[in-house]
Amino acid sequence: MDYRRLGASGLKVPALSFGAGTFGGSGPLFGAWGNSDAREARRLVDICLEAGVNLFDTADVYSNGASEEVLGEAIKGRRDAVLISTKTSLPMGDGPADYGSSRSRLIKSVDAALKRLGTDYIDLLQLHAFDAGTPIEEVLSTLDELVRAGKLRYVGVSNFSGWQVMKSLAEADKHGYPRYVAHQVYYSLVGRDYEWELMPLGLDQGVGALVWSPLGWGRLTGKIRRGQKLPEKSRLHDTASFGPPVEDEHLYRVMDALDAVAQETGRTVPQIAINWLLQRPTVSSVIIGARNEEQLRQNLGAVGWSLTPEQMKKLDAASEVTAPYPYFPYRRQEGFARLNPPAV
Repeated sequence: MDYRRLGASGLKVPALSFGAGTFGGSGPLFGAWGNSDAREARRLVDICLEAGVNLFDTADVYSNGASEEVLGEAIKGRRDAVLISTKTSLPMGDGPADYGSSRSRLIKSVDAALKRLGTDYIDLLQLHAFDAGTPIEEVLSTLDELVRAGKLRYVGVSNFSGWQVMKSLAEADKHGYPRYVAHQVYYSLVGRDYEWELMPLGLDQGVGALVWSPLGWGRLTGKIRRGQKLPEKSRLHDTASFGPPVEDEHLYRVMDALDAVAQETGRTVPQIAINWLLQRPTVSSVIIGARNEEQLRQNLGAVGWSLTPEQMKKLDAASEVTAPYPYFPYRRQEGFARLNPPAV
């Protein structure tokens, strides 16, 4: 397993990390992802650790805390061998104190997560969404206190826009608060919006990407092809509306390129899609999920080899879309690009 620094921090993380959203799954979204109990989760953790995958990502909102609880059971007795990443900010209830990143909510959420995980510290806490109703200085000062108290090691964000990350970093620098070192983002061959603003920001500010849904919300598993209906057992029937939309023709074009590269390499479509991400700038770790041992072992096969430059170009061309303003001139016009070259 390749280990990379998480952004500009001193923390080294594996190129592949494990998403525990399948642990204890319940409800229309998380239940469709998977519902591994503690015994099954322990076996998946065993396989991950054998392969060098020691970072496990979860969130308080995943199955209303059940994912954290099952993960805590699965790592019991080997806390020092793993890195735990969890997230908070999204609603855990209907009350006014059940969502957001206020001082009271963050303190309460971190303490609750520690209890569910059965640990006294979290390696990486990420804000799951930007809270526009809480002053950034209040958020950062609270995170600073939690770090100083030893409850958190590092802090990051997820699903933020560029200005939200940059304003937070500026406030952190101004007051000497911990900087966000990670941004958990959606990024895939059928979702490359991350490249337009967040990737250049990450390069400039030392913010590493933890990639969620590297298979495009389940679309790049190899089960969807041009001229074929969506398989009856596909979880997309129940979960497509929760994730980023993808036009059919764009998906088919990407799948055609993936199939061509699969023929050349002898690798599976998911392995190729993940390996492409591992060669992109700022990517510190790609979060893989699995409902069972077979899926996990297949995804682990995405490391230990590399796509050729020609294969990368083939996938780049098939997945490229026109960037929105003001980004497209820098990608389409030489004069603009000379002043500010794209990150990729």
